[in-house]
Amino acid sequence: MEEFASWRATGRRFTHRGHQIFWQDGGARADGDTLLCIHGFPTASWDWHAIWPGLCARFARVLAPDMVGFGWSAKPRHYDYTIADQADLHEQLLREQGIARFHILAHDYGDTVAQELLARAAERARAGDESLVIESVCLLNGGLFPEAHRARLIQRLLAGPLGPLLGVLGTERTFSHSLAAVFGPDTKPDAEARRQFWILWCSKHGKRNGHKLIRYMAERRKHRERWVGALREATVPVRFIDGLLDPVSGAHMVRRYRELIPEPDVVELPKVGHYPQLEAPEATLAAFLEFHGTRVR
Repeated sequence: MEEFASWRATGRRFTHRGHQIFWQDGGARADGDTLLCIHGFPTASWDWHAIWPGLCARFARVLAPDMVGFGWSAKPRHYDYTIADQADLHEQLLREQGIARFHILAHDYGDTVAQELLARAAERARAGDESLVIESVCLLNGGLFPEAHRARLIQRLLAGPLGPLLGVLGTERTFSHSLAAVFGPDTKPDAEARRQFWILWCSKHGKRNGHKLIRYMAERRKHRERWVGALREATVPVRFIDGLLDPVSGAHMVRRYRELIPEPDVVELPKVGHYPQLEAPEATLAAFLEFHGTRVR
């Protein structure tokens, strides 16, 4: 838990809509590119720790916030948690840091935030606005297409009428079991990792907001045309790295991606589940760096 505690202790803070947001800041600090890392549900920026050294060695700046409602950021009870607001949060951080051009690495819920950011970047480009320019996007397992997303039972329950009660009464055991189920059979998180996930979910009474955060699944259906369109019409390099054993967004999501995306760039990890960056960090980092070495200019 020492590295876990250090991640929190060395993090920075900024204020979004009156709430304190935790973020990690790394990188080589020389002139060069900026990478924005966008985590998934129900975890936090800690998801990137296994590949963090490799990312920081490659980029001048690496920014990884805990979105509002997640990890060590504020988790206000009376708050309208939306993908648009999470996109606002990332854009605010970039602007406050004086960053105009950046690359994206995203996972799960973060993929949807990245799709919204792509849609906004396209709108700015059409208007001749170069204030925030996305230079490339790399996506890990996530519900890119709502029709191909296979929500787990716990997610469906959390999104239903019993969601508020389920969030409050949920135990560490049930949470850990549900999360471990989306990992590959040979790459399950150990007891320490499961404990870390639980701490991130529960800190600051966060689990009471689960039924609000899970509304992103309905948002994906509502805004499908905008977010899928942003991927289909992307003018920057995009790569999809997918753990095929993921029951939520594994091999079936890859098939749908190949059907809908022109000239799809896909890296398949056959023995990995929903968290490639944790289950196979070396292979995930290698695929990401190869993308930047060959397709990104």
